[in-house]
Amino acid sequence: MSVKNYKKTIIEPIVFLVIFIALFGAIGHRMGAVNMLSTLMNTAYELLMNTVFYIMAIAVLAGAIGSVLSEFGVIGLINTIVSPLMKPVYGLPGAASVGVMTTYLSDNPAILALADDKAFIRYFRKYQVPALTNIGTAFGMGAIITTFVIGLSVSGSTGLVTAAIVGNVGAIIGSIVSTRLMLIFTKKEYGTESWALEEYAEKMEKDEADGLPEKSIGLRLIESTLSGGKSGVKIGLEIIPGVLIICSLVLMLTNGPSADGTYTGAAFEGVGVFPWIADKLSFILKPLFGFSSNECISIPITALGSAGAAIALIPEMIKTGQAGGADVAVFTAMCMCWSGYLSTHVAMMDSLGARQLTGKAILCHTIGGICAGVAAHWIFVIAV
Repeated sequence: MSVKNYKKTIIEPIVFLVIFIALFGAIGHRMGAVNMLSTLMNTAYELLMNTVFYIMAIAVLAGAIGSVLSEFGVIGLINTIVSPLMKPVYGLPGAASVGVMTTYLSDNPAILALADDKAFIRYFRKYQVPALTNIGTAFGMGAIITTFVIGLSVSGSTGLVTAAIVGNVGAIIGSIVSTRLMLIFTKKEYGTESWALEEYAEKMEKDEADGLPEKSIGLRLIESTLSGGKSGVKIGLEIIPGVLIICSLVLMLTNGPSADGTYTGAAFEGVGVFPWIADKLSFILKPLFGFSSNECISIPITALGSAGAAIALIPEMIKTGQAGGADVAVFTAMCMCWSGYLSTHVAMMDSLGARQLTGKAILCHTIGGICAGVAAHWIFVIAV
């Protein structure tokens, strides 16, 4: 047996088992084995019913809208108008701006509905397609997060509208960093010459030269809407494994026990490892983000798994004086830029056919989210 085969058949399984048993053994010791398994199953069920199907609904609507925009040439027009800005800033064609708008108004996976549309993806080089995960995620749930923060009416809170605006600027900076870093890796993987759909691009050029197909506007509208909606259903099904498996584990490592400090096996309980680590690193994190209290770090940490769960923590922190306007700016930037990317990146990269680059996409987006938070903090300090 060669050294390589020996490592693969003997050492690798042993190392995996040691890590697997150590991880779940530690969690089970803290929560109780029965409670741990119950929490995993209950969390997965809640994610399936309340998150995955919600995302699928978003993907269906986004796919329908994107398909209609493609059918009637809106994406092509936007590509022409916005290319001078998107290309130098993000290194992507102007059509990517449609993905930005779609995810900002909905959630990260909405961009997959566009990526599944050949009329949209034909504007992209092959190396640019995986970067849609990074730019789409950076704007995911942007409108929801911004509206939530602006709508806060907690006594004593000031400057939250300004904080939300600064947070959006920080998220934009984070999106540029994340996307640009990702393109460095994708260029090495795919080169820069190949088009994402060369044969389709040639067909479209021929169709454009021959003129539009002889169909009524109403028929084209219906066909494009249904076609885009079907791609949304497909995407919703494809993301189920990634969301249920990854997000369940992330939430278990992020959240703590129930309100009374006990474990009951209910959904979304956990051992609070991520906040504990963040507390130990507060001497580094505080200068970067300027947090008013150590508890503030729990919000961006929670945003790793769910931005919705993260922003729900903000009102209580403001009420108790643990967070102020500057903190809210950082919360907005990091929740928007990260928006649960650990639970969606795996499924999104798999859907885009770039599973081998998932680790690099996560690394780039981690750096982008940190840059978003740092930028928001210092912009707020300097400008407000």
